[in-house]
Amino acid sequence: MNLKKKKIFIRITIVLIVATCLITYLCNRAITNSAEGHLYSDVATIPFNRVGLLLGTSKAGRKGGNNPYYDYRIKAAINLIQNNKIKYLVISGDNGRKDYNEPEMMRSDLMNAGIDSSIIYLDYAGFRTFDSVKRLKEIFGQDSVTVISQQFHNERAIYIALKEGLTAIGFNARDVGSRQGLKTQIREKMARVKVFVDYLFGVKPKYLGDKVSIPS
Repeated sequence: MNLKKKKIFIRITIVLIVATCLITYLCNRAITNSAEGHLYSDVATIPFNRVGLLLGTSKAGRKGGNNPYYDYRIKAAINLIQNNKIKYLVISGDNGRKDYNEPEMMRSDLMNAGIDSSIIYLDYAGFRTFDSVKRLKEIFGQDSVTVISQQFHNERAIYIALKEGLTAIGFNARDVGSRQGLKTQIREKMARVKVFVDYLFGVKPKYLGDKVSIPS
């Protein structure tokens, strides 16, 4: 590669890096801004919603032991139920393998904590947050929801919910320290860009299926 071509290559690379950073920033800012006024961390102040949506994650941590994101989401759901801030709970997560089932793992731990299984509904096709929110409306027939996850995750879910015409608020589970959760935070930045790509290309949930009725 001669000097002129090398300079052109470097300039193009710089432009692409700057454009990628700018797009990532704008997507992240749009999602954060959309959730303003919709997030709660205090169970005493969050309004009642008939249905909560608990977003799934792996129970096992990467380095052994429990995943703290999982533990804190379970505690947040219990807190809402015990304080009568939701009446029913939809658990939406990944069930892509026979030996892996996020919704059933979460239901089991909630039941072990004394939560009545009759108020719990399982969404086995919540492979992504995008799918979980869209399925809540299209399969579970809901038009309002309290999303339960960490704040960064709630912000993205609320953006999707609002795009889908849902009335949505989020209850923030305890977050994980920046050092421990660095990989998750980086992945979240990319997931937010993916939301805009999904809407740009009209992506649909991986599965829909039969509708599920939740009592009034």
